[in-house]
Amino acid sequence: MKKFIIMLAVIFILSACGSQPTTVDKSEDEPKQETANNQSEQSNDKQEIEKTDKEEKPETTEENEKVETKPTYRMNENTFALEPITDANPKVALITIDDAPDKYALEMAKTLKALDAPAIFFVNGHFIHSEEKEEIIKQIHELGFTIGNHTYSHADLKTLSIEEQNEEIMSVSDKVEEIIGERPKFFRAPFGSNTDESRQLASEEKMLLMNWTYGYDWESQYMTKDALADIMVNTDLLQDGANLLMHDREWTNAALEQIVNGLREKGYELLDPALIETPSQG
Repeated sequence: MKKFIIMLAVIFILSACGSQPTTVDKSEDEPKQETANNQSEQSNDKQEIEKTDKEEKPETTEENEKVETKPTYRMNENTFALEPITDANPKVALITIDDAPDKYALEMAKTLKALDAPAIFFVNGHFIHSEEKEEIIKQIHELGFTIGNHTYSHADLKTLSIEEQNEEIMSVSDKVEEIIGERPKFFRAPFGSNTDESRQLASEEKMLLMNWTYGYDWESQYMTKDALADIMVNTDLLQDGANLLMHDREWTNAALEQIVNGLREKGYELLDPALIETPSQG
């Protein structure tokens, strides 16, 4: 009987131990979990900040980085030579190409680009009535050259009515803007023949009205490569600030490299049009 009672007691104790629920002490794991949660929250916060920064600071593009160059030269309105505003190099020459894009403008632009020689290409509207010619203007601009307004049909403005002059000038500025996204900052009248109307329009359009100091490629004796290169570099008219007039012509295209090299051999720096003060900067 005594043994039976002892056995019952043992069974009761074992039963009580087996029915007790198992408790896992999470006290050691909780700091780790909290740390993990904090790290996760910090990571999420960091991602949110980075995302906000990206949203507030758009990606920088070349176009956004472009800043307007401060002019260091001013055109003399009486002589059309380029003069330093402050302490810029006075021994400069400006290359300008009229009547683009007739036949050789793009090739001339590529030659100048290879020589690292800046220039203004003055365009006529009647040359840019096809997608091919529009693309040429776009390519010349993308090569880094300035596009100027040389009227639509190259007519002498003094022979036209005010309305006709307006159309000759404004149609070209509108077309150039359509092609390259900006309006011309330089205007050159055909034959250098300006009128009160052309001066007024140039002023309203914030274009610098520009003629030239010398040019020869329309004269029959200079319609060969060597003759033109020689006169453009060795004329007595080549002086500090010279404003050189050339055209989209076969012989000018052929002489262009010699002209650039000859000017540099004489110590002339070829002037970047972006350094010339224009009304658009006023």
